[in-house]
Amino acid sequence: MGEGSFRISRVLGWATLVFMVAGLYAAFIYAPREVTMGDVQRIFYFHLAAAWLMMLAFGVVFAGSILYLVKKDRKWDIIAAASAEIAVVFSFVVMTTGPIWAKSAWGAWWTWDPRLTSTLVLWIVFIGYLMLRGSITDRSRRASISSVYGIVGFVDVPIVFMSIRWWRTIHPQLFNGLDMQMAPPMILTLMVCLVAFSLLYVFFLLQRIRLETMRDEVELLKQDISY
Repeated sequence: MGEGSFRISRVLGWATLVFMVAGLYAAFIYAPREVTMGDVQRIFYFHLAAAWLMMLAFGVVFAGSILYLVKKDRKWDIIAAASAEIAVVFSFVVMTTGPIWAKSAWGAWWTWDPRLTSTLVLWIVFIGYLMLRGSITDRSRRASISSVYGIVGFVDVPIVFMSIRWWRTIHPQLFNGLDMQMAPPMILTLMVCLVAFSLLYVFFLLQRIRLETMRDEVELLKQDISY
């Protein structure tokens, strides 16, 4: 890892930490208490930020998978795999924070609501993606099969996004036309959390790509030594 890359990674890490702390402060202190649900509503800021980054991360898997199949360049497979791992983690955050909020709002930890169900399916599908990658040792074959799987698995992402519009659901709709139905301090808090989670995603992605690239370099060195 070059000096320039190390410096960028360090700056990004500090920026992520600053925005994470700012997000926590904004969510638990700055943002006003929601009238109907009370303090439990504060989990919403992290829940929505994780959900948006989950979809973005799966979008990167989709794009990386297509680019690998077109270009057969190992770097796109690395990006897709790295983003899938992070997306699965964000999915888990979504499905952990969601039920905590739902218990207070709906009186139940879980309902088979279209949004919840399609998100659960998406999480399971990409756990399968990671398991598939772990079961195939040949790098080229693993990349090709995983790319096809990642493209097909992405089909569920627009279903998750559109589920509250296509089917009857009790999941709240944040947007009404172009107006966000929230007080200005709540909107600002949400924006800070979105930036914080975005920085966290980029930081994790770069670190995971770096790790996988180093593994490739080690494998090449082992091959050179064996010859």
